[in-house]
Amino acid sequence: MPLQRDDLYSLEHYARIRPDFRTRVMAHKKHRQVAIGAHATLYFEDRLTVQYQIQEMLRAERIFEAAGIQDELDAYNPLIPDGSNWKATFMIEYEDASERHTALARLRGIENRVWVKVNGGERVHGIADEDLERDDATKTSAVHFLRFELTAPMAAAMKAGAELALGIDHPDYSFQVQAVAAVRQALAADLA
Repeated sequence: MPLQRDDLYSLEHYARIRPDFRTRVMAHKKHRQVAIGAHATLYFEDRLTVQYQIQEMLRAERIFEAAGIQDELDAYNPLIPDGSNWKATFMIEYEDASERHTALARLRGIENRVWVKVNGGERVHGIADEDLERDDATKTSAVHFLRFELTAPMAAAMKAGAELALGIDHPDYSFQVQAVAAVRQALAADLA
């Protein structure tokens, strides 16, 4: 369910509750991230993580006018799963800037090679960057937004406690991991 203006805290109220809200969100996010190899991570979004992102943007930019708030809602609401999918921020992470630059050139197209697999079934590749292109002829971006569209049987299996594998099958970066129980439970809660 998309966030509305009434779901957000005013800047003044958010300033008061921010430490506690941040602590709650960081604990919540712990079970919504999966590292795939040493340099790629999926951060699964939901209503709370998106609200936090919007609140932080409003705070950082000192946005308090209705039009500006609506712009942030319009930008971030598409990251909230709608019951048949998972939505994730996919990050390619290299600490060293030159190593990152080389890797982003080598890993062009990686955003289209990220997948999930429920109970050993078929791979569901993420649909990447529906908002805008994030790569060019020479490199990919370090940040992508992915949507994993699940079938009704996959969603039902997840709700019943199914296993979940996540992976990347890029020629220069190929890894597969199994989601731990806490991650599977958090992601199952996103499904209708």
